Parts: sequence; structure tokens; C-alpha cells
Amino acid sequence: MDLKSLPVDYFVTSLQFTKHVYQDVYPSIDPSNPELSLVGKVAIITGASRGMGAMGIAPAFARAGAKAIVLVATNAERLSAVEASLKAINSNVQVLSVATDISDANSVADLFAKVKASFGHADILINNAAAHSGIGNLLDEDPEKWWLNFEVNTKGAFLLAQNFLKALPSPSTPATIVNLVSAAAWLVYPFMAGYSISKLAALQLMTHIAAAYPNVTTVSLHPGLVKTDMLQDEFRRFNLDSPALIGGLTVWLSTEKAKFLTGRTIVSNWSVDDLVERKEEIEAGNLLRINLTGKFGKGQFE
Repeated sequence: MDLKSLPVDYFVTSLQFTKHVYQDVYPSIDPSNPELSLVGKVAIITGASRGMGAMGIAPAFARAGAKAIVLVATNAERLSAVEASLKAINSNVQVLSVATDISDANSVADLFAKVKASFGHADILINNAAAHSGIGNLLDEDPEKWWLNFEVNTKGAFLLAQNFLKALPSPSTPATIVNLVSAAAWLVYPFMAGYSISKLAALQLMTHIAAAYPNVTTVSLHPGLVKTDMLQDEFRRFNLDSPALIGGLTVWLSTEKAKFLTGRTIVSNWSVDDLVERKEEIEAGNLLRINLTGKFGKGQFE
């Protein structure tokens, strides 16, 4: 794919599934909307020290009235700054900052021990932390840089989800996992194969969790193109989405309204109102899932 030849709205229109599309927060996902209240809920947000986590997701949960927000990243100093910004938005929200290496099992276990000590358990996990390491075609890749994508994007997602599920009080306790992925999980970009494949694995992990744990709503969210330090230069010429759009969507996905999307993948630009209108079609057609395209079955040859 020659990115330079594409129109600036390509990544909105080419992935369009709903009639209406957005690139900024809109009323139905406005976290201050009383219908989206998260009063009493405890949310863990990873990758919370910068980018979408700091600018969009964490502020949205503060505005939605969450009881507590657990900020997770590797940089403790940056987490402290985000914590202060959340208190300025909502002085009542409890904030716990935990410097964590999500690719390390002991570090993740320590995170959840702190959550248990402070709040008992979390109701919502927003898996936003990611690595984008190694750029180039396969023959030019450094194996260690290539594999780092899987350590963070795949193993990290697994460790967080596993500990989150273990901490729930019972097998029937309602909970939500929102996994930030990328359209690169299903589109083909040969120069970023490690990142793409690691995100595909994380996406499929959410599908498997949804199948095994019906009490947990798990949704993978492609955030679109947001201006963060992870956004590759090749993509900066396209229309960019606001961090507030991602924040509002993660709040909306953490409510009962999104239960029908469990095990599925959505794109941030899609209208949630249009998705709700197409609920029966999405469920009946098993839409918005990764699958192998083709005609299968012995009967076609008989």
C-alpha cells in the first residue's frame, strides 16, 4: 500500500461500518452524560502516563465519576502528574498510581496486590499500554526489537487479563476489558509486521476471553490515528482523531450499552448509536470478528 497516494480521510472512510462517523467526542459518548455514569466503579488504565491514556482515557473516567482510577505505566514521575490532573477534574475520585512492567509476571502480580489492598477488585480494565518496536521488512528486523512487540502487546495483555479475572469476587461478577488494538492487526503493512501480528494476537485473546467468561464484556478498540509519540511519521498526514474520542468510547464500552459487542472489534470513528441500531444484524451475522474468508464444508463438493 502506497500511503502517499491515499486521500487524507482514507483511514476513516475505508474502514467505515456505520453511516455516521466521528473524529471527536459527541453527545452519546460524552463521559459527563449521566447515562454513562461509572459511580462506584474501579478502573485500571494501563499506558496512563502519556498519549491516549493520559490525554483521553484517564480524564474521561474522572469525568464519568468513577470511584477510583488505577494509573499504570513504567514512569512513576509521569503518573504523578496525571494523577494531579485527574484530581483537578474530579476531586472525589480516588487515584492509585502503580509503576508496572506489564511484560513481567511479578510486576503485574504486585499491581493487582495493590489494587486488592486498596479496593478489593477492579471492575474495568483498559489495556492501553503498547510497544511499537522495530520498523522494516522482515529481512532487516532485529529479532530482539521485533519480539519486544509480543512481550508488551501480547504477553502483557495476557498477564493483565489473567490477573484481572482472577481478582473478580466470583465467576458471575460483571466486568469489562477494553483492549486498544490497531487496524494493523488485520491490514497488512510489511514494514511493521511485529507490531501488527502482536496486536492480532491480543485481539484474538479478547475473543477467547469473551467465549470463556460470559460475565466479562471484552471489546477490542482500534483507536484510529491519534497524535501521540507512537504514531509513525508515515501516518501523520492523515486526518487525526482526538484523544477525547477514545476516552469517551472507553467509558461507553464500560457500560451495559456495549454488552452486545463482547468478543468483537470496533473502530473509534464508528457511531455507537448506529452500532446499537444494528445490534441484531451484528449478533445474527457474527460480524466484527476475525475470520478466514472462503467457502467451506464437504457439502459443496457433493
